[in-house]
Amino acid sequence: MLWFVIILWLIQITGALFGLELVRFGVYPREILGLRGIMFAPLIHGSFAHIFSNTLPLLVLGTAMLLGYPRSSKIVFPVIYFGVGLMVWFFGRESFHVGASGINFGLLTFVFVIGALRWDKKAIALSCLVFFMYGSMIWGIFPTEPGISFESHFFGAAIGFLCAIIFRNVDSKPPEKRYDWEGETEETDDFFESEQ
Repeated sequence: MLWFVIILWLIQITGALFGLELVRFGVYPREILGLRGIMFAPLIHGSFAHIFSNTLPLLVLGTAMLLGYPRSSKIVFPVIYFGVGLMVWFFGRESFHVGASGINFGLLTFVFVIGALRWDKKAIALSCLVFFMYGSMIWGIFPTEPGISFESHFFGAAIGFLCAIIFRNVDSKPPEKRYDWEGETEETDDFFESEQ
């Protein structure tokens, strides 16, 4: 995730230094040329404030997913990356949609929901962590400001939710830790049963 974020910043800095209008490479719904945004839109941001607001969540949520679900993340990240752009192309407003916030919403929803479904200690801990840090982001799936692509947020969250359901059993659960006193209890129970 660190390399991904570095690439985002390099693109943003290069665009600013050379006065490149990279927003035109974003997703533009239902236009053939707008299809290229499915590949490029998450790499492009409208301003430094925009990329800054996406940087820390990408690092935290991406690391949480990679740490907790290393096998499924190899599938889930590309599905969220390309799926958001595709759905925005079909259903978004007629405007250029750029930025990695759709990915953030997908990662947030995936890590939270899969934790609730798997219910092992590691999954619950990661789920609680991302919820307490970024749970308030979920309001971004609703229209707020005209310049914000709530469609990217909504479809990111929806794809993350579906991925959590589909890939919940791809990564094996960590082994349950057994404590010394648990074995002693079982031995004591066996002793009393044999005495009777």
